Amino acid sequence: MTPDSSHLPGRPRVYPHGTVHPPEMVADLARRASEYRIQVLRMVNNHKTGHIGGAFSAAEILTALYFHHLRVDPENPAWNGRDRLLFSKGHACAMLYTCLAHRGFFPVEELMTFRAIDSRLQGHPEPAKTPGVEVPAGPLGHGVAIGAGLALGARMDAAPWRVYTVLGDGEIGAGVIWEGALVAAKYGLDNLVAILDCNGVQQTGTTHRVLPTEPIDLKWRAFGWHVIDIHGHNMVQVLEALDQADEMHGKPTMIIARTTKGKGVSFMENDPYWHGAAPSEEQFAAALAELEAEVDLWKH
Repeated sequence: MTPDSSHLPGRPRVYPHGTVHPPEMVADLARRASEYRIQVLRMVNNHKTGHIGGAFSAAEILTALYFHHLRVDPENPAWNGRDRLLFSKGHACAMLYTCLAHRGFFPVEELMTFRAIDSRLQGHPEPAKTPGVEVPAGPLGHGVAIGAGLALGARMDAAPWRVYTVLGDGEIGAGVIWEGALVAAKYGLDNLVAILDCNGVQQTGTTHRVLPTEPIDLKWRAFGWHVIDIHGHNMVQVLEALDQADEMHGKPTMIIARTTKGKGVSFMENDPYWHGAAPSEEQFAAALAELEAEVDLWKH
């Protein structure tokens, strides 16, 4: 797997809402997402530390953003015209780092230093160390509020760039999420898009048991957001939702991506244990076999 360099800064978005995305492009993105799960599995296994479950559930979301949607320049990460991606669920950053590396922000080989002492790829994202990371993400809950501030600043500067923030569904139990949501709605920040990785599981159990948040869609609508509810592992639906969000005027957009924690590995799916556990060598081999079989399906 080699870095992709086809997306140039300022590249216009060419697939407006309602356009059929080319099947070969959709298949390529879906294959990448499957391959990136393998990369994350290897990274976590290498130093026996990291968060697999939430990284796997966000694979299609981040792949669609970095390899289709975002206007960024890997050779100039601080380019002022770039779109801003705020990865609020920072503990799942192994997938973020994987997409950044394959997008060309730093060498793919560096991924295997994940969580090593003195590595640029620590267990939570740090913009001072890692090219392409916009904000630090240790304590959960700040992505929407920071995103609202950035989006408002972009509007005041008449800047064309957009802000995207990726959240976890356990994370939206934090009160600051809703403070940010109110601010974004008050100012009608249609240059702000939140994507909720709604996998139904958090560190200590299901989100329904820990702190029920459904009906999530009605809550965000009540807070003044445009809401799109999708299957978060269906690449066509992910792409279509992002395109639709670009055409929203007068409101921020929340994309609720219904996903599966630990997606792609049968014994990891929907199991809170895999929120932050590393596999044994036997489990690693079994998981790798399942993920490689999925990649093979996309290749044929």
